[in-house]
Amino acid sequence: MMWDYGEHMSGWGWALTGFGMLLFWGVVITAVIVAIQYFRSPHVRFKDSTGPSPADILARRFALGEISEEEFLSRTRLLQQDLPQRKAETQSRR
Repeated sequence: MMWDYGEHMSGWGWALTGFGMLLFWGVVITAVIVAIQYFRSPHVRFKDSTGPSPADILARRFALGEISEEEFLSRTRLLQQDLPQRKAETQSRR
């Protein structure tokens, strides 16, 4: 038969094998690079809050009339009591 190469691979077999090998190693190398970048960047694991602080959010809600003055003062006192404890926890993690 014309297409029978016996026990040997044709030229297309070698080309597809080479392409498959390049694709495999490309995926492996890309996965390693992505994993290294994921584990090296601290903002992924320990996300620092760069948005508004809880006190800012509370002040905005009070300014918009969403909460009363009594609730605003109560929650502000609660935040001020909780702040030293959070600072101590943050410093102990480092």
